[in-house]
Amino acid sequence: MTMRAVLAVVPVAEIDKATQWYERFFGRPADTRPMDSLAEWHLSELGVVQVFEDPNRAGRTTVNLTVDDLDATLSTLSGQNIPATDPQLVSGGRQRLALIQDPDGNQLGLIQSLT
Repeated sequence: MTMRAVLAVVPVAEIDKATQWYERFFGRPADTRPMDSLAEWHLSELGVVQVFEDPNRAGRTTVNLTVDDLDATLSTLSGQNIPATDPQLVSGGRQRLALIQDPDGNQLGLIQSLT
């Protein structure tokens, strides 16, 4: 079986409110709005984050995203009033991880490789 892409789906209670928050998080508007209840950010050719209105599942998702410079990313997010945990060493010290929660409680992990 060959997988070609990843679409991470983040369920939220209210799409318009969540879209505004994710626009601040990603630093730009959604790339597409294929339907009223869905906003998509295309992070790479093979990676997409979909924010989807589903109040019954909102707040129960974890998505990890890799970044080149965790400190710079956290500084940018802080300027957008998006708090994060202090970075921790993980994976035997090969990576740094900081966690963020969206307004619904979904967890977003930001990971920087140190190798």
